[in-house]
Amino acid sequence: MDSTAKTATARGAGGRRGGERKKSVTKSIKAGLQFPVGRIARYLKKGRYAQRTGIGAPIYLAAVLEYLAAEVLELAGNAARDNKKNRINPRHLLLAVRNDEELGKLLQGVTIAHGGVLPNINPVLLPKKSAAADSEKASKSPKSPKKA
Repeated sequence: MDSTAKTATARGAGGRRGGERKKSVTKSIKAGLQFPVGRIARYLKKGRYAQRTGIGAPIYLAAVLEYLAAEVLELAGNAARDNKKNRINPRHLLLAVRNDEELGKLLQGVTIAHGGVLPNINPVLLPKKSAAADSEKASKSPKSPKKA
């Protein structure tokens, strides 16, 4: 009984202070995510989107946001590589989002600053190649086979 009394006094009141502390394990690490689950939980509570917030809601939301970010970054990286660039800029983000059908629908009303527009020329404005080629072929007379 004396040994327990000594450890209690050395550790402080209620077992605080002293001893080795365990390494903290965040909710993001437990969920296997990169996005901050705790911060998203705080924002959900502070935003008053509902009176009560479940335990799984911020985890699910963090997972969805992480997936969307990874998807956009992958497509933007591909767009940057197509333009022979090592760095992703807003133009690459815009090209990635607008060329993907589902992301384009999700971010339909979103304007990306310094993104520009998709390259698009109305077919009516293009010169007619087929008509010029047809008239050129019609002007040349077909050669008759040589007689031996």
